[in-house]
This record gives sequence, structure tokens and C-alpha cells, in this order.
Amino acid sequence: MVKFSRAVLALNLLAASTSSSFAFMMELLGTSETPVMKELKWNCDYATADRICNFNRHYAEYAGYWESTSYLSEIVGTADEAPPTRYFDSVTGNHLFTAPMGRSLEEYLIESKSHGWPSFRDEEVNWDYVRCLPNGECVSITGTHLGHNIPDSKGNRYCINLVCIAGQEKKEE
Repeated sequence: MVKFSRAVLALNLLAASTSSSFAFMMELLGTSETPVMKELKWNCDYATADRICNFNRHYAEYAGYWESTSYLSEIVGTADEAPPTRYFDSVTGNHLFTAPMGRSLEEYLIESKSHGWPSFRDEEVNWDYVRCLPNGECVSITGTHLGHNIPDSKGNRYCINLVCIAGQEKKEE
């Protein structure tokens, strides 16, 4: 007998169901069953990451949490000479976001600070690994809770928990 994780089962059922059915299934089945990786970037807290990524459908790290980590000093310190920052799933290591894209680092930081969480736009999302449910919740394709889409006058704005995108890049096997 083949054993499926709850997240994989729910995501596979997406193909055969409506988006409202999928949201209901995700509510019932929960999120990723795999714990977050131990070595998170930017000194993110493991316990907070595991709670937000895996045992959560609605809640977030506290507003401004990302400013209490080494994140800002690490990305701002290389702003002029470095390419945009790549963000990886804290559970799987899959590449989820790249920012800034189509805007400056300063614009990205101003928007993120004004909302309290790293805020991404459509062109910064890697849709191969990210889904947005009808209720606005953003999840990885393996079930990691990421945050929420809270659109504004500029379009979709994905407010994402830093602890959920502080993973190390997945190594090719």
C-alpha cells in the first residue's frame, strides 16, 4: 500500500476538484508533515518556523519579525553589487521567490516595512512551487504555509513570513 502525505494528497486532489473544494480539503488535511530544516538563513527561529510553516492555516510571525533577524543587514549590505535575493522553502529548499524584480531594493524594503512582512509582487513569485488559494492563503506545492495575498492598488501583494522562506537551497540529487 502506498502512503501519501496529507499535503501531497490534497494537492493531487486539486487537479480533480474546484478551487473551493481544494481550499476546504487543505483546511481539513493541514500543511506539510515534514519539519522545517534546522539550518535556516538569517538567524530565523526554528520553533517559530516549524509552527508557522507546518501547523498553521491563518497565523503569522509577528509584524516586523523580519527586522529582528540578520536579514536586512545581509541583503542591504550587498544591494549595489549583488543580484536579487532568492528565497527558498524552509521545509523543502525549493526556490519560491526572487526579489526585487521590476523594482529597486529600496522600493521592496519600503513596501515590506509598511506592511510588516516581506512583500512580493507577481513577477517575483516562482509559480512552479507557489500556489495562492481562493481565501488568499499562499502555500508551497508541498503544503508549507507561506503567508497571504493582500492585494492593493498596485495589484497582488504577497505578504510572506520570513521564517517560511529562510530555507537553504535544495541540492540536486
